[in-house]
Amino acid sequence: MLIKENGTVLIPVDFSKQSLIAARQSYNLARYTHSKIVLMAVLKPGESSHTNELNDLVTSTQNESGCICEGISVTGDVYEQTDKMAEQLKASLIFAGLDTHIRFRSFMGTSNASKFIKNAPCPVVTVRGTEHRDGCKNIVMPFDLSPESREKVSIVVQLAHYYNADIRIVSVFDPNDSKYENKLLPYLHQVKKYIKEKNVNCTNKSIPSKEVAETIVEYANKNDCDLIVQMNKQDLSFGEMFSGTMSQKMVDISNIPVMTVNPMKRESYSHFGSGM
Repeated sequence: MLIKENGTVLIPVDFSKQSLIAARQSYNLARYTHSKIVLMAVLKPGESSHTNELNDLVTSTQNESGCICEGISVTGDVYEQTDKMAEQLKASLIFAGLDTHIRFRSFMGTSNASKFIKNAPCPVVTVRGTEHRDGCKNIVMPFDLSPESREKVSIVVQLAHYYNADIRIVSVFDPNDSKYENKLLPYLHQVKKYIKEKNVNCTNKSIPSKEVAETIVEYANKNDCDLIVQMNKQDLSFGEMFSGTMSQKMVDISNIPVMTVNPMKRESYSHFGSGM
């Protein structure tokens, strides 16, 4: 599973500071993947068009990013329209700015945001912080024992190569589950070996905590990290840790951009050697 090259990066915008930051955050990945940037203004029914603003934003985005850029306007619900347009354009990535004070405040609604991310046909990068991060030195990869967790390894390696970044594996486990960390060690060894064979620097950290999302975000901030890559999954046991609810919580609380990837649909998961 990899991010497609020569694809389309879709960015819903409402011309707020937060959505403009999300647009700027997309520049590097758009360049690295030789992708076109599509800025999508989503209007409410009866709302006046923002033709001039959109045209100006398309021009400035194209000049700043060096990528082909175009703008489109649609009317309706921002969630539904973003997923619909991503499917129509066969988008490779969605970048969405999250702001609690304007239109994107609706992203705070767990059911709506979860539905939006779950239905997205490609990875979604959510940007909540107000700081523009030009580049990426460290990528956080939460890791657990689930097959879905291993699916994202190839994507994180791809991103590390693009950014010339290090990968920081973080495993959070229940303090009362003394056996979990021992079960995890063989998998971590396999993943680290694979990553190093791809010529990427990698570290790992196991942290006992019941507050999974908070612990990962705290670790990311303390270790100068620029991106968290997680899987969006159904509810699992606490031992497997990263349920859909936990994935959504990460999106809600992280001041660091979060890339959420939906798992592949498969009946079983094969060995690392054939799966990455």
